[in-house]
Amino acid sequence: MDNNLKIHLKEREESHLNLNVRKSPQVLDEILADEFWEIGSSGRMFDKKECLNIGVTLTEMTLYNFEIQPLAPDVVLSTYFIEDRTRKRNTLRSSIWKYIDGRWQLYFHQGTITKLQLDEVIHS
Repeated sequence: MDNNLKIHLKEREESHLNLNVRKSPQVLDEILADEFWEIGSSGRMFDKKECLNIGVTLTEMTLYNFEIQPLAPDVVLSTYFIEDRTRKRNTLRSSIWKYIDGRWQLYFHQGTITKLQLDEVIHS
């Protein structure tokens, strides 16, 4: 897998977690594909419209162990671990990115709360 693509998607994923981006429906609109949907850590499902209208949770998060797996030439699965310092909980995350209209867009996302701690999962 192309390391440049991994770096690019990690940057896109980290931007999606950024508090300033999460506060901006315009920036989120650019990141999320029109068909975007997610299964939140609560188990509730959201679509793009809900994310833009209702907003997303504003928390201070750090991403670790970012990996990607190609699913098709224009579709990539990313997986990673999140340390959420605001809510004092950790999650395992997965996203599907699709190359649409000349750019990588977030098509699907899921977060699952885990009892794992950073020191149990961190690798270089």
